[in-house]
Amino acid sequence: MFTGIVEELGEVTAVEQLQEASRFRLRGPLVTQDAKHGDSIAVNGVCLTVVETADGEFTADVMQETLNRSSLGALTEGSRVNLERPMALGGRLGGHLVQGHVDGTGEILSRTPSEHWEIVKVALPENLARYVVEKGSITVDGVSLTVVEAAADWFTISLIPTTLALTTLGIKQPGDPVNLEVDVLAKYVERLLAAGVDPLRANPAGEPR
Repeated sequence: MFTGIVEELGEVTAVEQLQEASRFRLRGPLVTQDAKHGDSIAVNGVCLTVVETADGEFTADVMQETLNRSSLGALTEGSRVNLERPMALGGRLGGHLVQGHVDGTGEILSRTPSEHWEIVKVALPENLARYVVEKGSITVDGVSLTVVEAAADWFTISLIPTTLALTTLGIKQPGDPVNLEVDVLAKYVERLLAAGVDPLRANPAGEPR
């Protein structure tokens, strides 16, 4: 589980194409300080398993399913990436609950700079639109953000200078793909309602109180 608060702006140092998979080597001195084989690190919002670490770098195998559902397949040597370690139990939840399970990809449509922040408009896949609401939370390339406006096929986010400087959202341009993860709580509520269950009145066994 992650919070969407990016810890480090890392870099892809190598990409090896495997059969129906890819192996990435990524540089991230901060996130690898205490990382070991089997740990999780979110890369642009995608939860990946650490294969090995050495000299501030780690490798991760990315299966075809992940490449199909995210923008990781577009990464090449030298690409910058957002990195985050899993949240520690008992720590502060700075963003919102993020699983690192990408729901789909969007595309940067436009950037509108102002003196103290920048408004970014992102294309929204039709199947995700119902989960995105004004003032709700969404994860874009692993960054926990608040939705400013939500339409049927796009939404906007407001980026402060810190986010622009410390994440890849500061360098993404119109036409660039981004990974999207919607609020998992909205998906659970939808599933319960579709089954005719009132989530406010159901007990753990799913039976009405």
